[in-house]
Amino acid sequence: MDKRIATLPEAVAGIPNNATVMIGGFGGSGAPIELIHALIDRFLATGSPRGLTVVNNNAGNGHVGIAAMIEQGMVARMICSFPRSADPRVFTDRYLAGDIALDLVPQGTLAERIRAGGAGIPAFYTPTGFGTDLAQGKPVAEFEGRSYVQERWLKADVALIKAETGDPLGNLTYRMAARNFAPLMAMAAARTVVQVSHLTQPGGIDPEAVITPGIFVDAVVHVPDPAQEEDLNRAGAHYPQGAA
Repeated sequence: MDKRIATLPEAVAGIPNNATVMIGGFGGSGAPIELIHALIDRFLATGSPRGLTVVNNNAGNGHVGIAAMIEQGMVARMICSFPRSADPRVFTDRYLAGDIALDLVPQGTLAERIRAGGAGIPAFYTPTGFGTDLAQGKPVAEFEGRSYVQERWLKADVALIKAETGDPLGNLTYRMAARNFAPLMAMAAARTVVQVSHLTQPGGIDPEAVITPGIFVDAVVHVPDPAQEEDLNRAGAHYPQGAA
């Protein structure tokens, strides 16, 4: 099945209001900036999607990417590990104003919750967070003399991720640390949309090198020269252009 999508607007066209959207990236590493900005463009043109729950490692930096989504009022809730990172002013201001909710999840727990969602595991136990505010209201059990907190799976309506190389069937490889959350999110989402820097023909990726098999991918859009979040922020960029 050929999963290529011709344009970025087409790739994000089906995301509804109030959706849960997983977005790959560890800071700017692996962040699908072009897909995020295409989603912002759609929102500005149509008023949709809004009321989103976004799952990411952090809550955005500067005024691009996820931070720009928050700034435009698209995001109702963030589920992340690091709401305060290099330049979190947009999220911080909205959170203090009561305009956005936060679910704070330790990074390893976040990854495992996403993996559990993809593997069909409704819940698991971890010692991380026991005895802290993050464990309040959650079931606790003791195993071999140690207390563990129950954590629930995370699933999403859509995952937006970035890969280095992909083929029309959706098989993917990633560039170094840009791999981070993307393979897990592709498994945990009902629909996975991927921007790829290099698009090859079927069979162009050694099967032994495939990280995300095409069965977990629904749409592939070719973005040959992707932007890097850190470069945009160093340049003082705002998205959309001219926003302040």
